Amino acid sequence: MDGTSETHAPFRDARYAARALEVERRGDVLILRNPTPYSTTVQTVTAPLVRWAAQAPHRVWLAERPREEGCEGAAGWRSVTYAEAAAQVARLAGGLAGLGLSRGKPLLILARNGIDNALIGYAAMSLGAPIAPVSPQYGLKGAELSRLAFAVERLKPAAVYVDDAEAFAHALAAPFLAGSPVIASRNAREGDVAFEVLLDSEPQSPVCRPDDVAKLLLTSGSTGRPKAVICTHANIALNAAQIAACYEDPDPPVLVNSAPWSHSLGANAILHMVLHRGGTLYIDAGQPLAGGRFDETVRNLREVATTYHNMVPAGWGLLVGELERDPALAARFFEKVRVLQYGGASMAQSILDRVQAVAVRTIGHRVTFAAGYGATETGPTACNIHWLNARSGMIGLPTPGTAIKLVPALDGPPDKFEIRVKGPQVSPGYLDMAEASAAAFDEDGFYRLGDAARLADRLDPSAGLVFDGRLVENFKLANGTFVVAGALRVAAVSAIAGVVSDAVVCGEGREGAGLMLFLDPKAASRIGDPEAVRAAIRAGLERLNGLAKGGGKVIRALILDGAPDAASGELTDKGYINQAMARERRPAEIERLFADEPDEGVFVFF
Repeated sequence: MDGTSETHAPFRDARYAARALEVERRGDVLILRNPTPYSTTVQTVTAPLVRWAAQAPHRVWLAERPREEGCEGAAGWRSVTYAEAAAQVARLAGGLAGLGLSRGKPLLILARNGIDNALIGYAAMSLGAPIAPVSPQYGLKGAELSRLAFAVERLKPAAVYVDDAEAFAHALAAPFLAGSPVIASRNAREGDVAFEVLLDSEPQSPVCRPDDVAKLLLTSGSTGRPKAVICTHANIALNAAQIAACYEDPDPPVLVNSAPWSHSLGANAILHMVLHRGGTLYIDAGQPLAGGRFDETVRNLREVATTYHNMVPAGWGLLVGELERDPALAARFFEKVRVLQYGGASMAQSILDRVQAVAVRTIGHRVTFAAGYGATETGPTACNIHWLNARSGMIGLPTPGTAIKLVPALDGPPDKFEIRVKGPQVSPGYLDMAEASAAAFDEDGFYRLGDAARLADRLDPSAGLVFDGRLVENFKLANGTFVVAGALRVAAVSAIAGVVSDAVVCGEGREGAGLMLFLDPKAASRIGDPEAVRAAIRAGLERLNGLAKGGGKVIRALILDGAPDAASGELTDKGYINQAMARERRPAEIERLFADEPDEGVFVFF
């Protein structure tokens, strides 16, 4: 199946607004603009909560499974309605003000996704105090605390919120957090402020302004030390309005989602998008990893019929296997869903095609697959697919009110462009880093993302853009051939469909490209025989090489033991592999991969 002609089944209505695009040519440079109107009436992140508390007071905003000792999720759901959330946010704001939080004084959030996390975050932002959510991986037991220490040094928080003081005890005892007021939802220590106590405070009405800093979000650090991205209230609020303008859909969305709120995808494009549109978010404690934690996601999807579902590609790779095996799960999953989306990394076409095949078998329709594109600095959504689509690799077109500049990429073919963005969702820069902030923008005020794209149709820009890799992740072989690492990774995983969960692309300065492969344990166990697994991998990569040219060919491959290491940052908490980190952590495996006389565990292709 090729993703465009595998079936003539119609698409379910996604309720998209009409696609619109203006194209300006400046020599070899293209400027793409979306002129679709979008609302600018809401410019603070707390305004939608006030609105929906008045208009739909009894509608559930957030639901979660109560955590129990030793359990990932308990039976049933704890929920909070819009009216309840607005009242609790006001009281929490009063309590935070009493602790000294105010405009410009950040609240560090070291917590997993949860109702209390959301409530205290919106309470702080209502005061004009920025929240600084950092990855829970930075502070959980066994974590290397240098990353958290660096974050605290950069963010200079006035207080810290943890969902569980016991879970983060090691981090809270570190010298760099000594003396910081700590607010805890569970297992508060002596001297900590219990979340329930804060809820008894006198209510404080929102005083935030559009130009106040709402969030300080750390970049991933894959290309250097993390920077703290300034996200104003207007950046976040207007990006949500831009996304809403892509739809003609009066119904509030219903989601099950696990994307971490320490990143802009989960925090802004999911959590705040749901709030902006008055929807309901079922907070998923699962993770897109093979094993028990993904089973929690499947459990939730059995209970909740979503209207929109967004996961990282690794999650879709796991979910499609469950959908294929379980018709009852598939029936529930496709009952109401109108839009499917992936983000965080490119997804293999084979996975998308398998999902569509289950959809057609289950409901007689295909369901459009969208993808968003952007960065922490762009809200995050600079582009998205807002038309019916069954092709992987697309990143869409600019969201309403956004302009994309496409500049011919250095050291690339003529159809390869560097992407730059301008719009109301784009951050003004980085905290206390004036030079880096200035360098991030070009002479026309466009933010430089460091990514590449090409036109899906060279003659028709309205057909959309195709992601063409991170410029900083690409490399050259010894013979000067350019390797687009992101594209090769996706092509390889697709070629070995259903056997490997992900791949790390290697080979800078070598005679050819190599792959370090992570197996999908369930798929491998179904095949059973290790030699049959190896045969499937070899056959897939031989097919890939038969179609590839130049830097798209693979000369070596190696199956890695185990799974990517989340604690080290090799696997991000969004569920995708940090390619640079994976290569840095595995020098011995890389040497083994490219040895002059490789051992029998290394696949060799000629």
